[in-house]
Formats: sequence, structure tokens, C-alpha cells
Amino acid sequence: MLQLSLDFLGTQLDRFKTARLPRARIDHPLAWKHGITVHIVFRPRARRYLLGLRPDGAARLVIPRRGTQAEGIRFLERSEAWLLKRITQWRSRSHALLPWADGTRFLFRGEETDLRVEKAESGLRLRFADQIIPVPHALPDYRDAVQAHLRRLAAMELPVRTRELALAQGIVIRRVSVRAQKTRWGSCSARGTISLNWRLIQAPPHVVDYLIIHELMHRREMNHSARYWKLVARACPDYRRAEQWLKSSRIELRS
Repeated sequence: MLQLSLDFLGTQLDRFKTARLPRARIDHPLAWKHGITVHIVFRPRARRYLLGLRPDGAARLVIPRRGTQAEGIRFLERSEAWLLKRITQWRSRSHALLPWADGTRFLFRGEETDLRVEKAESGLRLRFADQIIPVPHALPDYRDAVQAHLRRLAAMELPVRTRELALAQGIVIRRVSVRAQKTRWGSCSARGTISLNWRLIQAPPHVVDYLIIHELMHRREMNHSARYWKLVARACPDYRRAEQWLKSSRIELRS
């Protein structure tokens, strides 16, 4: 009898616990900054806030039983750098699988532009913004042709602008190279060589100027001290706006 009573009591307690646990629910997707969609999921069994990436590239924010959406958003804000890095990696992988064709959109001089594939007198031509690229015949993917053209533009324009700004600032440089760095927009060597990422051709002119000045100021201060940033601010008073643009657009640039 005692065993039966204990079993019955345990069953009732389990039912009570189960009844008190709220079911997991998904809120409406949140349109966050950087064009990122965040799906907020309340999980009664979760012990802490969790942030991850869904297979479709959207973010997934898990809020524990006693958590709040407001605190979840604060957690999301604190994890911004991590999330942007993960989304950049995801877009690079997924975007690499998609061929560039008529209608593909990408950044050029800070503006989104459409790629157009048109018939020409001999073969085809690719057109975007004010640029035209002749191609002899149709290709399954025009990415390489477009990016090769962008790299040629960068190799012509970025060194010229760097020397102009160096002259204006009274800074001596030895050489300017345009490369395909994976994690940097630019660098400055102790010997005075400025290296710039070719993808800067996709950024607006004021951002390009800021990044060049950023590297030029390392000819005076090879660090990121307070003195260095004062030099940057003096040469480029609006540099914070340029940094904000880079922060909000780096995913598109890397793609």
C-alpha cells in the first residue's frame, strides 16, 4: 500500500512538473541590423542564452526558461562580431557555389550593382555600372571575369590614390601593392610598403581614402596608440563614419 501511494505521488509530481514547463515557441523573425534575420526561440529546458546559425544562413537566438527577449537582444549585441564572422563564412561557402549570371548583384564603389550579360558584335559583353567587359562566348559562370576586371581596376586606381594622399600628408612611401588578403584591408611595412586589398574597389571613395590614410599614418606611428588615432583623426576627421560603413558592409565585401 505504501509503495502504491509513493508511486501515485511520484506520478502526480511528474505530471505537475510537466504541466508547469512552458512549451518551446518561436517568435516572429526579427529583422536585425546588417540585413540579418534572427529567429528567437524560447526553450524551457535551456540553461543559458545560445546563438547559432541556421542552415539557411539566418541567426537563431535561444532564450532559456527564465530569460527575457530584452536580455537576449543584449546577448545578441555582445555577440555581434562572432555572428558576423560566422555569417561571412557561411555566405562565402554558399555564394561560392552559385554561378554569377545575368542579374547577379554585388558591390562596386560602395553601391549595389547588377551584372548584365548582353550580346555584342563579336561574342558577348558584361556590363555593370559604367564598366564593360568583352567576353568571347557564353560562360557558365562570369565570376572570374568580373573579379579579374575589378582587380585590374584596383591595381590601376589604388596605388595612384595612395601616392596622392601620401604627398598631401608629406609622407614618404616606397611602394604600393594591391593584393588579395583574406583578413586585412591593408598593411604598412616598416620599410614603407603599403599593401591594399583589391576588394577596396567595391567600397565608396571616402572609405577607400580612410583605409589608405589608416596605413599611411603607420609611417609615423607603427602602432594603434592614442597618438596614432589622433593622427588619423587629423588627416581624416570623418574616419568613424568610414569605419561604420566597413563594419556594416564587410559581409557583402567579403562575398
